Amino acid sequence: MERAGRMLSARSSPRGAATADAVGLLVGFALDAVLGDPRRLHPVAGFGQAAGALERRLYAPHRRAGAAFTAVAVGVPVVAGLVASVLTRRQPVARAVLVAAATWTVLGGRTLRRESAVMAAHLERGDLLAARGRLSHLCGRDPSTLDEPELARATVESVAENTSDAVVAPLLWGGLLGLPGLLGYRAANTLDAMVGHRSPRYARFGTPAARLDDLLNLVPSRLTGLLTITAAPLAGGRPAEALRVWRRDRNDHPSPNAGQCESAMAGALGVRLGGRNVYFGRTETRPLLGDGPRPAAGHLRRAARLSGAVGLGAAVLAAGVALVRSGLRRRAGGR
Repeated sequence: MERAGRMLSARSSPRGAATADAVGLLVGFALDAVLGDPRRLHPVAGFGQAAGALERRLYAPHRRAGAAFTAVAVGVPVVAGLVASVLTRRQPVARAVLVAAATWTVLGGRTLRRESAVMAAHLERGDLLAARGRLSHLCGRDPSTLDEPELARATVESVAENTSDAVVAPLLWGGLLGLPGLLGYRAANTLDAMVGHRSPRYARFGTPAARLDDLLNLVPSRLTGLLTITAAPLAGGRPAEALRVWRRDRNDHPSPNAGQCESAMAGALGVRLGGRNVYFGRTETRPLLGDGPRPAAGHLRRAARLSGAVGLGAAVLAAGVALVRSGLRRRAGGR
């Protein structure tokens, strides 16, 4: 850390800004891995409250209102990130601190792995009541009738998808765009969770937020799938088998992105995902992904290990992308 500080101090230039972004991404990832989400005054929760207030002012049951809501709610964090980036362009230490803090704030890797471990412990004890009560920390399915395999399946699928949404995607956008990428992605993903689901209220209003989130996750979800395949041996799987399942099943999922992550996870763990999902007020039947048995409690700990390895790989790649970005700008003569 001391050596990184000396490097940053010596590079008070646009190149130093890219180095600061890379260092900040790695430090922020480490903070999330060690500390998890901030316990109090979480900025993402604060953003959600502000976005909820904005929704109440702008809501109308059509897409134009949803587009205006999405533009404002995502645009403000992006502009804030741009301003902070400009102000710290020649202050690499301050920039690295800002990027580290933002990265820590927007990531959710440790929390995701902890929830998977907690669910595994409940299922290993046979405490279905506690496991059903815990499922809401991971997804929005109705847990009231779910047995152990279905609770385990819901957890594995949530870990797979959220490894992309809460870890890989923010890191990748941070590597590509720095602070604006980190803040803009997290804002868009939060809006999708708030208004992007299917319901009478959000059928049209939430469409722009959902489409933006789909667009921003096209590359990260596929990168998550590839990293999961590479890390399969850490979960007792084989990369060749994970690749086979991913190539065969990834486009069967109704989401353009979730299938990339879930099919790779299914292949890496040797389990079968998909099937009937019951939400509060609606039911969806999804194609099966993978060839093995239904997941059990033991698969949840393996899924958490895979998620951690994928996150580490994504952090290293994101830092590399930030440094490459600097080199491309120098060649183009940009400042």
